[in-house]
Amino acid sequence: MTDGRLRHCPLRHLWVDYCFMRFLLYNVRYCAGTGRGFHFPFPFGGYLRPTSQNLDRIIDFIWSHHPDIVGLVEVDSGSYRSAKLNQAEIIARALGHYHSFNSKYGETSVARKLPLFNKQVNAFLTSDKIQTERFHYFDSGVKRLVIELELENLSIFLVHLSLKFRHRQYQLRDLHSLVKAVKKPCIVAGDFNVLWGDRELQLFLAATGLLNANVEGLRTFPSWNPTRQLDFILCSPGIKVTGFQAPQVTLSDHLPLVCDFEMPGS
Repeated sequence: MTDGRLRHCPLRHLWVDYCFMRFLLYNVRYCAGTGRGFHFPFPFGGYLRPTSQNLDRIIDFIWSHHPDIVGLVEVDSGSYRSAKLNQAEIIARALGHYHSFNSKYGETSVARKLPLFNKQVNAFLTSDKIQTERFHYFDSGVKRLVIELELENLSIFLVHLSLKFRHRQYQLRDLHSLVKAVKKPCIVAGDFNVLWGDRELQLFLAATGLLNANVEGLRTFPSWNPTRQLDFILCSPGIKVTGFQAPQVTLSDHLPLVCDFEMPGS
């Protein structure tokens, strides 16, 4: 300890000079699962089936890693396939976490009026009390939501970028503006859909100063034979990554990412 004083980190409840945290990012595909049967009796038919069994498996997996913060992409907030239950709320309750969620689609999007689509959200779960939550929406693309959470020592963003290259570039431009306005150490995470490779992020990383926590370039999609790195955890320089893994589980079409990091406490 540099000054002989002990500092409290609320996320880990440890009296230390630094906060030691674990962040788990997972595109859970609405807990619809994977496998050959997913496309039976027609392509992507699995999206229409009940999800409770796979939700239980995902809860067990997430709980086993004891994360302080969870970023969930593609969550069902209460359609018929989740038995009218909010998957984010169910997972948060199982972990003993707070949660925050909102629709992936812009406020004027037709998707908000369509059955099933109007329950498709992204969500954050956190063991620390949320100080401020903000929901931003990009000007372009179908999936537009940016969730911004402010915790005591950290600001964190969750995104799910467009499948179209041009829209992704517009979204990264807007995301840059949001990140530059943050005063605390910052993490930006989510499914970036960089179908042309991580080179798409070079200008964004250079402009924001964020660093890719996945220094080994672990691939995340598809989960049963990963060939692409679509999911990212990007950290500001004041955050020290102490561990990073992509657990080999096929509960979704994406692999999850688990990032251990430390940062100065309050």
